[in-house]
Amino acid sequence: MSSIAIIGAGPQLGLAIARTFGAQGFDVALISRSREKLDTLVGKLTADGITAAAFPADVHDRDALRKALQDAAAKFDGIDVLEYSPVDGLSTVMTTPTRTEPDHLQQQIEFQLYGAITATRTVLPAMREAGAGTLLYTTGAGSIDPVPQVGNVNAAAAALRNWAINLHKELDGTGIQAAHIGIDVSIGTPAVPGFPTAQPEEISPVYWELHTTRRDQAELVFSR
Repeated sequence: MSSIAIIGAGPQLGLAIARTFGAQGFDVALISRSREKLDTLVGKLTADGITAAAFPADVHDRDALRKALQDAAAKFDGIDVLEYSPVDGLSTVMTTPTRTEPDHLQQQIEFQLYGAITATRTVLPAMREAGAGTLLYTTGAGSIDPVPQVGNVNAAAAALRNWAINLHKELDGTGIQAAHIGIDVSIGTPAVPGFPTAQPEEISPVYWELHTTRRDQAELVFSR
C-alpha cells in the first residue's frame, strides 16, 4: 500500500489532493496545525472509503513537523509522496517590496522554504533507499510573476520554487521526482473580482500526473 503525506491539509485543495490519491488506493496522512480541522477531514475521507489519519504539527516548529512525518511513516509503513502547501493563517503582514523589512521576509522564508526543507530532509532518506518517491511543492503563481502588494510572500515563494526546481535537477536519475506547482487561479471563490477561478477538484489531478505520467517535469503552472 502506498501513502501520501499532505502538509497544510485544508478543506479545499488539500482535501481534493487527498481524494485524488486516495481514489488510487493511497493511504493519506494529513498534517496541519489544527487537530479539530484535521479530524473533520479524516472523517470526510473515511466516509469516502479512504484510509486517513491526522498528525497535528505547525510547520514553524521543525521538531514537531519532523515527528509528525516520522509518525505518519511509522503508521503507513513509509511515505511515498510528500505534498507541501501550508497556508500561514498566523501571518497578517503582507508588504510591498519598498515596505518590506527583513523581518517581514524572514517569517515567510521560515514558513515556506525552511518548512519545505525540513519536511524533505525527513522523508528523503527512505526515498533514496527505495529508489522511488515524489516530492511536490505548491505556491501561488506570484512565485513566478510577482505582485507588488504581496512582495514579501512572493519573494519567499520564489525561493521555494527555485529550490524545488533545483532539487528536481539534483535528483534526476535517482527514481525520485521533485516538482513545483504554481497555482495561477483563485481556488473555490474569486479572491479578486474578475480573477480566474477553479475548483480544487479541477486542480488536484495535476498532482497525480506529476507523480505518474509527468515525472520528468520540474514545474507545472495551473492557469485559466
